[in-house]
Amino acid sequence: MDRSASAVWHGGLKDGKGTVSTQSGAVKELQYSFGSRFEDGVGTNPEELLGAAHAGCFSMALSAQFTEAGLKPETIETTAKVTLELLKDGGPTITKIHLTTKVTAPGVDKAKFDELAQNAKNGCPLSKVLKAAEITLDATLV
Repeated sequence: MDRSASAVWHGGLKDGKGTVSTQSGAVKELQYSFGSRFEDGVGTNPEELLGAAHAGCFSMALSAQFTEAGLKPETIETTAKVTLELLKDGGPTITKIHLTTKVTAPGVDKAKFDELAQNAKNGCPLSKVLKAAEITLDATLV
């Protein structure tokens, strides 16, 4: 049996601040360190918490890629859909993470954006920890 849930990180990138929202209505103003964190997830399920953390982690990894390239995006909005498979012994394992990101970055061409997004996906600390999961990315330059 599979279960999945989504969470969204959105907002500007000044000082790494943004908002995470989950399906169950938990909304938290967050400031992310590069490693990302999600606190006080009362009423959320594990896949929502992981989705929230992954959406924020990927967004900040992408922001770091832009900064290293000397570019400044205006906004990054990432949705992470996390799928858990419940094993026979009752323990869950993450099988899929689908990241969808929309970035407003005037003056950045599509090829450079695609390169930065792929580097962020490969460099996101949570992606490295969850490498057993199938992690896919749809990245759109607005």
